[in-house]
Amino acid sequence: MITVPAHRVKQFGVEFFQASFSAKDIDRLVKFEVLGYAGAEAPKPSKRANRARVNWEMLEKRIGESETAYQRPVIRRKIDELVAYYRDCKEAGTLPAIPGAVIITSEKRFTFTPMASQHDLGLLQIPEEHGVLRVLDGQHRLLALHALTQAGENLGIEVPAVLFDRLDARQIVELFVTINAKHTRLNPSHIVSLAGRKLYPDPNQALAHDVIRSLNEDDTSPLAGEIKMLGTGRGRVSQAPLAEEIVEFLETVEKIGGGARTNELRQGAKRFFLNYMKALAGVFPAAWAGRKYSIKTGAALRAFIRVAPDVMARARELKKDAFDIHAIREAVRPWGDRLKDRRFETEGEWKSKLAGGTRGTVEALTRELREALRP
Repeated sequence: MITVPAHRVKQFGVEFFQASFSAKDIDRLVKFEVLGYAGAEAPKPSKRANRARVNWEMLEKRIGESETAYQRPVIRRKIDELVAYYRDCKEAGTLPAIPGAVIITSEKRFTFTPMASQHDLGLLQIPEEHGVLRVLDGQHRLLALHALTQAGENLGIEVPAVLFDRLDARQIVELFVTINAKHTRLNPSHIVSLAGRKLYPDPNQALAHDVIRSLNEDDTSPLAGEIKMLGTGRGRVSQAPLAEEIVEFLETVEKIGGGARTNELRQGAKRFFLNYMKALAGVFPAAWAGRKYSIKTGAALRAFIRVAPDVMARARELKKDAFDIHAIREAVRPWGDRLKDRRFETEGEWKSKLAGGTRGTVEALTRELREALRP
């Protein structure tokens, strides 16, 4: 274990740590990797680049390629400029080379021992394993530092870092894209590549992502362009809460439906949810198309997803294909008669329900939808 002083921080239920590492620590613990790494053309010569003289053959051996990586291919020019800048800082002694914290993640949990007098200050123990840390933001800065270390230069600096050890794959990708999409202008194709199944080791998470992406990108979907994928885009509904609900839905079917039902759902999940949303748009036409309604909010959509097993069961009771749009429309038809569009008027019933909090609204709407489904 390596032990470093640390500050524990909590924000909206997420816990992370602030610490600092030496260049030696970085070399021992950090895994440099990119998604689809294939090297890069050498940069155009410049005074700074000539001063940098990075040993690219050695540096590229340290950079791995992984299907679970999220970093873009390395930009050589950027590393050359950073190496030259670090040397300038060392010679002048008037500016810090890395004043901003890099952001690091780990699949291994850390052990935090607080001080007796300060529960948020203490010692952080990190497994002393090569590659235990992965860079979420700041990989070029750390690669430039590594290049100087390889060249035998000792800068003698401490690198500030923010460390996460409790994020799952979805959270890491969403945080990465949120940080980089606007500021570093990630290529759209890179964002698309991040959206693939390979970043979701859990099959239910992978399928949930595929379903949501289909709802957002299919031109026939009533939710086309309405979902904010991976933290970016013009959509109004966040991807993460919907994914959580769909994962729970899939797990519920696995528990009560058995292997055959689970396989059927995996093959038809995108079809079901696309037809389900079309049926909702048809049952609540005024609410779905109107601006003064809240039917296409995260809270309402989560409630609709929660009752999806009930909708499928009702469709089967009617002796029809539970994935067929006509069966789904018939199953949810009572909602139009019993709840009506006005249930989703933002300044009407919706606002009165919202007074109890968003979670209460989801749970209250879920109960109403289930009751209204009953014959």
